[in-house]
Amino acid sequence: MTKSNITLAERIQAWYQPQSLPTIKGIRRGIERESLRINPDGNLAQSPHPQSLGSALTHSYITTDFSESQMEFITPVSDSVEVLLAQLGDVHGYVMRHLGNEQLWPLSMPCLLKGGDEQIPLAQYGSSNTGQMKTLYRQGLHHRYGSRMQVISGVHFNFSMPDSFWSEWHNQEGNHDFLQDFVSDKYLGLVRNVYRFGWLIPYLFGASPALCGSFLTGTEHKLPFERLGKGTLYLPYATSLRLSDLGYTNNSQADLNISVDSLDQYVSSLRRAINTHAPEFAKIGVKVDGEYRQLNDNVLQIENELYAPIRPKRTADSGEKPSDALNTRGIEYIELRSVDVNPYAAVGIDAAQVRFLDTFLLWCLLTPSAPLEQDEIALNRRNFNKVVLEGRKPSLELEQWGGESLSLTALGEQYFAELKDVADLLDACCGKGCYGKAYQSHLAMIQNPELTLSARLLGELKASQQDILPFGLSLSKSYHNQLQQRRPHYWEDSFFDEEGARSLARQRKAEQSDLVDFDTFLKDYFAKP
Repeated sequence: MTKSNITLAERIQAWYQPQSLPTIKGIRRGIERESLRINPDGNLAQSPHPQSLGSALTHSYITTDFSESQMEFITPVSDSVEVLLAQLGDVHGYVMRHLGNEQLWPLSMPCLLKGGDEQIPLAQYGSSNTGQMKTLYRQGLHHRYGSRMQVISGVHFNFSMPDSFWSEWHNQEGNHDFLQDFVSDKYLGLVRNVYRFGWLIPYLFGASPALCGSFLTGTEHKLPFERLGKGTLYLPYATSLRLSDLGYTNNSQADLNISVDSLDQYVSSLRRAINTHAPEFAKIGVKVDGEYRQLNDNVLQIENELYAPIRPKRTADSGEKPSDALNTRGIEYIELRSVDVNPYAAVGIDAAQVRFLDTFLLWCLLTPSAPLEQDEIALNRRNFNKVVLEGRKPSLELEQWGGESLSLTALGEQYFAELKDVADLLDACCGKGCYGKAYQSHLAMIQNPELTLSARLLGELKASQQDILPFGLSLSKSYHNQLQQRRPHYWEDSFFDEEGARSLARQRKAEQSDLVDFDTFLKDYFAKP
């Protein structure tokens, strides 16, 4: 038997060897959690990013995403689930103590947006060329897609395996490629499998089956919404409206054909999209009457504009394009972007979810992963969209590549039979039963859709005939009080005080060290091959 056709079961068994098992310990994770600042009445806060928190441009842990009102909390990479969540909790606690009477919205779909797009202030990053470019990029997103889509919030889960794991796997397979090429190839196999099996994530973690009607004011859609209360819209079996065409999986990018079959193909197809003229965006104009409207009129302004449920990543140096970092140094980690904010967790995600994501992503990594054919890509997209819009529908069927359609429950149980072997492996090396418990709690959701986050949330709204606004405000106030009073677990407040001061100094230095004007800076940035 060749190494290339080894089965998942055989691959897992190989990891139980005494020299192999310890190398799995040390899975590395990071979390980026987005959340909107709101006033006590549920409207989007119009105030600037609090100066007391430091610089959104250069702060290591507290920044903004699309809007000045959309906060993003970033943890460092950690090989401990407990430390990861302690750090995320400490960031939240510190921020809550600096928000005054403002709160954080605890749901993925936005709060009350009475003024539509015009009520959403673009994130501001100061007068440096880098800061101006970040704001202008967001200006382009506003013109291209509208601001409402951009303030939908989620949780991004960054995942990588330790160096010891890669060295051991490289040896197991008798592979003669450079180690980094082997790593990149295997991570892309993981990415392809997430496209195949990734509907499990919105089914299990989707928590946006309903939204405030103000989100859709003045916009067209074809979804058969039902009404609840005074202004809440919902789909009875939806799991994640955030991941629907209403959200960040934007239809205009459906034909991009970004290949994940090899790193060279991924980088070249991404670069092609960044350098391809888009007539529909040209109509917006780039610089009109002396004012910029977008960075350029190409299909993608920059790499970050690619809306994808998962991305291969490499930490870029200052001023380095993400695609250049990948091309030069290979894949370092993957970023899973299809996780909704968990409304039942004060920090948007809990330990059982993190451990299930470890299990799911390691399963995707170890499962053999052939290149994706165009018809299979289309099939995967259909399955994903079905689950997003009607994932809890009784007897919902999903397609299998090269096989007959199966009910979501039957297909889910088939996948979970393999996931159990991975959870057992993780418990054997480092879990102490925690992975098995997380596995069981998520298997129960496959067997009973009423246990999913989306069903729980919708059930509460229906039972109380309550709008989503008071539901969200009640959670928001509760978490505000809980986190404000939370004692630091990992970082004292002084740690963030010092980082805030350093971040403001870094921003000032960036603003004082620019040697060219913004026009020249942009021209130079996009002139680089």
